[in-house]
Amino acid sequence: MLKVYCLNRNMAKSLFRSHIRRSITKICINTTYYRGYDPIADNFFNQGTLQSKCMVLQTTLFAALAQLGVLSSHPETQSEVFEHILDDAALASSFYVNIALAGFTIIAILLLVRNVTDPRAKMIAFVTLMISAVSISSYTGLASGLTVGFLEMPAGHAFAGEQVLTMWGRYLTWGLSTPFILIALGLLARSNWTKIGIAVSMTIGMCVTGLAAALTTSSHALRWFWFAISSAFFVVIIYIILAEWAREAEEAGTEDIFTKLKILTVVTWFGYPVLWFAGAEGVGLLEVWMTSWAYSVLDIVAKYLVTILIILYVAEEPDEVCGGEDYGRV
Repeated sequence: MLKVYCLNRNMAKSLFRSHIRRSITKICINTTYYRGYDPIADNFFNQGTLQSKCMVLQTTLFAALAQLGVLSSHPETQSEVFEHILDDAALASSFYVNIALAGFTIIAILLLVRNVTDPRAKMIAFVTLMISAVSISSYTGLASGLTVGFLEMPAGHAFAGEQVLTMWGRYLTWGLSTPFILIALGLLARSNWTKIGIAVSMTIGMCVTGLAAALTTSSHALRWFWFAISSAFFVVIIYIILAEWAREAEEAGTEDIFTKLKILTVVTWFGYPVLWFAGAEGVGLLEVWMTSWAYSVLDIVAKYLVTILIILYVAEEPDEVCGGEDYGRV
């Protein structure tokens, strides 16, 4: 007697996870001998005992499913990616620490600026608050597996042909939080909205092209091309901070606080392209969890430490940042 079983993708994966060996043994055949079909060799075969027949059928099924791409060695669904993250304590902790610190920073900001009355000081405080608000949302997306996925690296990459965990949600974090960082710095330097707008546009371009570099799997060279474009945007931002805003901060009387923020921002921001180069997205010198933790440490300094320094300064409502009761009125 010959029985044919048609397995769809989800059924086959379910069998694999629930000990497919025992499942096949139970459903094979009730007789001692049977005639089976080998889809790999494209011919029929005869086996002796039930045990040996089931072993051959199991091996054949594994091979066939592997060729069809039904069985995969890496998580595919969002729940599977979430479980993968939970199973990797080092990777998961790099997300959870930032969620906790972002929440703590939000609470600290609300407490520190509760008595601020100047409209311009309030605006700087609100912009700074949004840095942590975006971060806690984005890191929750990473931790839940929503903004994380596996990509097969192209030929020429250090992990060519391998499925590599790509945390593309980090680019959403940077693309939405760095504009608020630059707005806060520009306001502290008392720069004009034209320069602030240019800086924000550059950082959005930097993050979008960085995301393109991380997600491109068609060509290894194209990944580096995107990286080069992203770096060009980055150079413009650094110039604005170090040259334009540093000069304007000196003229506005906020040079002391701006110098501290400038150094922290520029030094940590230089770390991001270096990590991209050394990490799994670049030449693959660092493992995924190492890269994730390194990015998280940079975020802690570039976001939360910078945020607290800004808020401690603005909460005092110094004349250099205040705009008066009529500020913002048309």
